[in-house]
Amino acid sequence: MSPPLFPNLPGSVPGRLAVVTARIGLLRFSAVELLIALVLLFLVTPFVEDLPGGSFVEAVLITVVMVSAVLAVGARRQTLMVALLLVAPALAAKWANHVRHNLIPSEIVFVTSMIFFAFVIAHLLRFILRAPRVDANVLCAGISGYLMLGLLWVPAYLLVARVTSPPGAFIFTARPDVGRALDGFNAFYFSFITLATVGYGDVIPISKVARMLAMMEAITGVFYMAVMISRLVAVYSSTQPVRQERAD
Repeated sequence: MSPPLFPNLPGSVPGRLAVVTARIGLLRFSAVELLIALVLLFLVTPFVEDLPGGSFVEAVLITVVMVSAVLAVGARRQTLMVALLLVAPALAAKWANHVRHNLIPSEIVFVTSMIFFAFVIAHLLRFILRAPRVDANVLCAGISGYLMLGLLWVPAYLLVARVTSPPGAFIFTARPDVGRALDGFNAFYFSFITLATVGYGDVIPISKVARMLAMMEAITGVFYMAVMISRLVAVYSSTQPVRQERAD
C-alpha cells in the first residue's frame, strides 16, 4: 500500500497529530495566559487582602499564576517535568499553611517560591533571546518576565524580614504603617517600587541583607530591560530586510 500523497494535510492521521501537537505546544509556550494571570494578581490583591476570605483569593491567584507559568515554559517534556517538580512543593506548602496556619514553616514557602520563579524567569528570557521574530507571544513573555522579577523578590524580602532580629530589616516612615512589619501587600509594593527604581521612601531597608537585596533587585531590573529591549530591536531589525525583499 503506497503512502498518502499529502501526509501532512489536516485530514490525514499524521496531519491530525501535527495539528494536535501544534495546539499543545502553543498552549505550553503561550505567555499570553501568564501575562493575564499576572495582571489579574496585580489588580485584585490590594483589594482583597483585608477581606475575610482575602487569603483564599490570594492563594487562588498565586496558584493560577504558577500553573500558567508552568504551561508557558513547558514546551519540552524535560522542562515541563522540572517545572512541575519545582512548583509542587511551593503550592503544597502555600495551601497547607492556608488550611492550617503555620503547619509548614513559612521559610519553606518563601524558598520554594523563589526557586520556582527564578526557573520560570530564566526560561522566559531564554525564549526571548532565541525567538526568530518579534510577535505577541514574545512581547508577552518579556512583560511577564519583568513582572515575575518583582514576584521573585517578594518572598526574599519576607524571608529576611522574618529571620532578622529586632528592630527588623525594614521600617515604615509613612502613617498609618509606622511600626508595622513587612508582610502581605506591603512586601509586594516594596518589591515593585524597588524594581522600577522609584523609591518613595515610605519603606526603608535598614539591615545589610535587606539593603543588598534591594540593590540587587534594582540592578537586575535595569539590566533585564536593557537586554530585552536590545534583543527585541535586534530581532525586529533583522526581519525588516526580509519583509522588504518579499514586498519587492
